[in-house]
Amino acid sequence: MHPWIADRTTTFDASGIRRVFDLAAKLKDPINLSIGQPDFDVPTEVQDAAIEAIRSGKNAYSPTQGIAPLRAALKAEIAAKYPHEDRDVFVSSGTSGGLMLAMMAMVNPGDEVIYLDPYFVMYPALLKMCGGVPVPIDSYPDFQLDPDKIETAITPRTKMILVNSPGNPTGVTATEEQLEAVAKIAAKHNIALLSDEIYSQFCYDGPYASPAKHNDQTIVIDGFSKSHAMTGWRVGYVHGPSEIIATMLKIQQYSFVCSPQPAQWGALRAMEVNLSGHIDDYRQKRDLIAGELADYYEFTRPGGAFYLFAKAPIDSGERFVEQAIEKGLLIIPGKIFSDKDSHFRISFAAPNETLHKGIEVLKQLAKS
Repeated sequence: MHPWIADRTTTFDASGIRRVFDLAAKLKDPINLSIGQPDFDVPTEVQDAAIEAIRSGKNAYSPTQGIAPLRAALKAEIAAKYPHEDRDVFVSSGTSGGLMLAMMAMVNPGDEVIYLDPYFVMYPALLKMCGGVPVPIDSYPDFQLDPDKIETAITPRTKMILVNSPGNPTGVTATEEQLEAVAKIAAKHNIALLSDEIYSQFCYDGPYASPAKHNDQTIVIDGFSKSHAMTGWRVGYVHGPSEIIATMLKIQQYSFVCSPQPAQWGALRAMEVNLSGHIDDYRQKRDLIAGELADYYEFTRPGGAFYLFAKAPIDSGERFVEQAIEKGLLIIPGKIFSDKDSHFRISFAAPNETLHKGIEVLKQLAKS
């Protein structure tokens, strides 16, 4: 290793998703069911708002906490859902930026953070950057949020419980009862509760539930990347107790500075856009892929997001993904999101024609 490289960078690897993309680079026209972003474009009115912001000179730094109109709109929406005495909000550089700021603001070296396995790839990497200790909770085979398992894992070093519902990579959505129980456990033990809600708009079988409803100290991270296909715009937001938010802002001043100002004006317009048509489309995509693969693979039917996490028909999810790539199908091995190598992730954020092609390949592989 080069002598200038910091030790902290050796505690985690580069994203395994990138390695899959490298493996598939030679494919001429892959059936791509790997990408974790919507296949629809940013709504036209959101594009127009950002263009207008650029052309009217709104191109400088914004305040670190975000432009005032967007913060005001977010505050009003949040206050209507959670009328807590002490809840502030700021605009982050995407939800990933929000996650990093949350870890930096709250996790000391040696602090333990509990989350489910499978998990979003950033969780253990960000924790290790801070010197934190990941405590993954095995949620196989059904990927449910089990409050008893969470409480059993708590030690004197536990600083935070991190929940993600609907989840990436499983698409499984926690019930309100499960989230309420975890919220009360966090309050009982005086542990931070961080809720990653980036897929909150993508709920197919009922209304969205947040632990913030049951614990007024919950820190919530959300954004516009998935809901409005604005993954490249880097506009997220974080809300929670004002002292936590102020600390995160202090770190943002010296790191991300602010979210891109023109994109924030686009996000302000995005708050007025009706997404029900897209959500209905994605519910149909979920129903299509889950219905077609139910007789071929073991999986828990996703209640949200746009992922299906299926068990490979052989003893290695990674080798199964290699077989799929040989047939032109791009999916992601489950071990990227887990300590286990038994599953693979499908993203159904794709045109229906692509989904049908992918389904046929998956059926062939299951029979072989």
